[in-house]
Amino acid sequence: MNVNRQWQRRAMSLAVVGTLALAGCVTTPDSEESPGGGEVAGETVLVSGSSTVEPISSLVAEDYAARSDGFEYEVDGPGTGDGFALFCEGEIDISDASRPISDEEAATCEEAGIPWIELKVAVDGISVLTSSANDAVSCLSFGDLYALLGPESQGFETWNAADELAAELDGEFGTSNGPFADAPLEVTAPGEESGTYDSFLEIVFGDIAEAREQEEVARADYTASAEDNVIIEGIAGADSSLGWVGFAFYEENAATVKSLEVDGGDGCVAPTAETIASNEYPISRDLFIYVNTDRATENPSVAGFVDYYLSDEGIALVEEAGYVSLTPEALEETRAAWDGR
Repeated sequence: MNVNRQWQRRAMSLAVVGTLALAGCVTTPDSEESPGGGEVAGETVLVSGSSTVEPISSLVAEDYAARSDGFEYEVDGPGTGDGFALFCEGEIDISDASRPISDEEAATCEEAGIPWIELKVAVDGISVLTSSANDAVSCLSFGDLYALLGPESQGFETWNAADELAAELDGEFGTSNGPFADAPLEVTAPGEESGTYDSFLEIVFGDIAEAREQEEVARADYTASAEDNVIIEGIAGADSSLGWVGFAFYEENAATVKSLEVDGGDGCVAPTAETIASNEYPISRDLFIYVNTDRATENPSVAGFVDYYLSDEGIALVEEAGYVSLTPEALEETRAAWDGR
């Protein structure tokens, strides 16, 4: 999602609620709403969490508001972890998430008496990126990525500083594409508050870190940001850069950054809508919304919004936002879970 488009949509959503604080609300007389539009009234729907899922939720909310008189909303994307913190404190109605809720977060919600339902809404592939000017590399294995970005790469200032570690990991975790260039290694990537950070580490580093008895963390000495557009700018601005973002943000910025193929053990695969949907691309993940079911019962605006989100019209916006649609079977499972709440 490019900067202008994302902030235009966010400005529209914030304009609807005016000067309300995050915990504020506007109450209007109750009325019923069908997914196709009409009149809906209730408290303002508050959505926060993943910056990856935010573009989908913003599009759905914008579209639903255009069809539904009285629907008011606010959507932002500070990160999956921050969203769950707000959600489990009862500050928001819906938490966007680029990973499943953790056991600790679920326990926090339970202690606070927050009932929730998990709804899968899309599929995303985490794209590994470098500058479009970097012709020295086209594919990286999971072992390469660990050697360049993992906890044992702390202090590596050049790509080729990772050669020895990458060679140690060659084979079991994909075929290494080293030796690497003697060029500055300038990393810009999501920070710890991001679900994209968590997902990348779990998928790419998990087995390697366990085998080497290391923490499942990224090296600490890189430029971290919760804003995907800031990451894109950092990667585009350095000739021998490295980082990762969700597939939609790569597609929106393919003119300024280059995606690398990834070898998770079955050969190099490029991130495309087709390889992500089939899970052939090894860094694929599901995207979710978590709904406070008490709020959905109490506030017709919440229920109406989620109904529209999962309707044919709403779920079609997944692809408009640049993500990969669920299979018909997975979408039916999501709809059945919502209907059976």
